[in-house]
Amino acid sequence: MLEVLIVIVVAYLIGSLSFAVILSRVSGLPDPRSYGSGNPGATNVLRSGRKSVAALTLLGDALKGAVAVLLAQWATQVWGLPSYAPALAGLAAFVGHLWPVFFGFKGGKGVATALGLLMALNPWLGFACAASWLLVFLLTRVSSLSALVAAGLAPVYVWWLSGQGVDTLAILGVALLIFWRHKANIGRLLRGEEAGFKRS
Repeated sequence: MLEVLIVIVVAYLIGSLSFAVILSRVSGLPDPRSYGSGNPGATNVLRSGRKSVAALTLLGDALKGAVAVLLAQWATQVWGLPSYAPALAGLAAFVGHLWPVFFGFKGGKGVATALGLLMALNPWLGFACAASWLLVFLLTRVSSLSALVAAGLAPVYVWWLSGQGVDTLAILGVALLIFWRHKANIGRLLRGEEAGFKRS
């Protein structure tokens, strides 16, 4: 259906807005792809020492995932699209964050964008994933492990809350991409070398 394709393309373009790069340029900071991990995300922007810019990056990355889904939900009502269109839009926005067309297809790991799209799809889904992340982080103080556990549980939560196969497959795609983007972190976790946050 042409309307579904339009929704997916628009969602991808929204996801392609790399707030780490945009806000760094506006704030006179170096391109986050040029230092630290080279990852254009909030965590790497934080290495610049500008906590406010990192916080805005986190918010922007989450909002673009939410906006893409909310627009798709609106379009679904107006155009009578299939009920799974918002989930596909969320996946498209997530892919846009990972491979942004406006920034040389070099994007971030997508955790904030994933949380934003999950919250928009179903607030209970978003809260369940956020709670899973927080629980693992409180126990381990390792952010990457927390993100991986939350991502792994996300498709389970979707199936439990909606029971819709296409929605579950779309979020499974998001989860698998998160695991793929965290492959270096997974290697360090398996070797016991992944750094965590010290307890105060």
